[in-house]
Parts: sequence; C-alpha cells; structure tokens
Amino acid sequence: MHFQAFVEPCLTCEAVLSESFFLLERAGESADILCALLERGIIATGFALDQHLVETNSLIRRYKDIPMSFADACLVRMSELHNDAVIFTADRDFETYRKNGRQTIPLVAPW
Repeated sequence: MHFQAFVEPCLTCEAVLSESFFLLERAGESADILCALLERGIIATGFALDQHLVETNSLIRRYKDIPMSFADACLVRMSELHNDAVIFTADRDFETYRKNGRQTIPLVAPW
C-alpha cells in the first residue's frame, strides 16, 4: 500500500510573487525554481485584494512611518485571516507589524 503525504501549499499573494520575481532577476538568478514551485502547487496565492481592500489600506496607513509596502500589508492581512499563519521573511519590519491590532506575527527569519 502506498501513502502519499498531503502537504498544504504555502500561501502568498501576487504582490509578494512580483517582488520575488523582481529580486531574483536583479540578483541575476533564474526564476525557474519559483515558477516550478507555483506550477507544482507548493506555493499558491491565497489572497483576493478586492475582498480585503479596506483592511489592507488601513494597515498601510497605520504603518506609514515605516513605511509598509503593499506586499507587507497583504501578508499581515493574510496573517489575520489565517490564525496559524507563520510568515517567512528577511524583512525586519515584520518584528514591528502586528495582526489584529496588537498580536505579534509568528516569523521564520534568518536573524
């Protein structure tokens, strides 16, 4: 009998994908691996801005002094929607951001 492990995809948003493709290109790296992760369903988009526009814009306004990028705001909003969310980031600003007003966001980061 063969059992296949079921693993849920890592969720992200189009804004983060756009930044990721840009950074890969700027670093002279191939985007092939990111494309493959998307095609295999290991990474999936899980955010519809039109359903969360007010909340996302509110986050951008709240953190205007940092300033918060659009991609960061989408991820913070996603963390509010998914209680068990953990954000993978190299951006230290996520140490400052809070979900649902005051809750810290669990992070996996290289520092």
